[in-house]
Amino acid sequence: MRRRFHTLDVFTQERFGGNPLAVVRDCEGLDTVLMQRIAREFNLSETVFLLEATNPVNTARIRIFTPASELPFAGHPTIGTAVLIGLLQAPKLIMAQDVGLVIEEEIGPVACTVRQRGGHTRAEFTLPKLPEPAGTVGERSAIARALSLEESDIGFDRHEPSVWSAGFAVSFVPVASRAAIARARADLAHWDAAFTEAAGLAIFLYTNEVVEDGSHVHARMFAPRLGIVEDPATGAAAAAFAGVCMTYEQPEDGEHFVVIEQGYEMGRPSQIVLKLSVAGGALLSAGIGGAAVQVSEGTIEA
Repeated sequence: MRRRFHTLDVFTQERFGGNPLAVVRDCEGLDTVLMQRIAREFNLSETVFLLEATNPVNTARIRIFTPASELPFAGHPTIGTAVLIGLLQAPKLIMAQDVGLVIEEEIGPVACTVRQRGGHTRAEFTLPKLPEPAGTVGERSAIARALSLEESDIGFDRHEPSVWSAGFAVSFVPVASRAAIARARADLAHWDAAFTEAAGLAIFLYTNEVVEDGSHVHARMFAPRLGIVEDPATGAAAAAFAGVCMTYEQPEDGEHFVVIEQGYEMGRPSQIVLKLSVAGGALLSAGIGGAAVQVSEGTIEA
């Protein structure tokens, strides 16, 4: 059966930047095994399968697969899917106003907003779950070996390695400089000593030395256990990064925007906007935003 698909580059305003995403439509009759095989065929960091919403008041339901496994939630598939739905179903409306969508994911319903300004289509979503601590990592020496770095490269200011989850556990490793981040390589021979299985699926390296003037954080992300050697833009990690910001930066009450640049070492520059709403020293809500651009469309036999 022929099934329509689209590809988009997410967290970028330019084609061939950002994080590529495949969205498969016409998913009737596809089971989990076949969805996984299709995701492996696309071989992108994530592939989305667009389904009818379980609750008719919602816009759509999606299932998200890496080349190796299914995810309950992910940021760039949510942004990319929201943008695609806006472009397909309400192209004129999103040029005139913000359009609200609710996308059902395994983690639960995710509230999104889509809009188009200046020829660029952007989406935002509110985190369905606020970040919480999700485990521990190994000693700095073990982390350094797993990332092919020196122990002195790990950490800056008050930042220490930590594990957070906003629906998907991520290990966060602060790195002293952008030059050190550029040297990092995943060394699987030392991976288990540094990162437990639960906390070692996604490793997010970050530093406060940035490329772009408007950015606040420079990052890389490795996820070899998910079949992803390196990811150019990771919305789920950016969502969990809100926990890192609250712990180590302790922002004042009010709204804060953190621009995370990622993918530069891969030649796929990406910008993710993390929004924090803080009151009484606590995180009340958080959101992820970014642009996406459609690259291709076609059909796949499955």
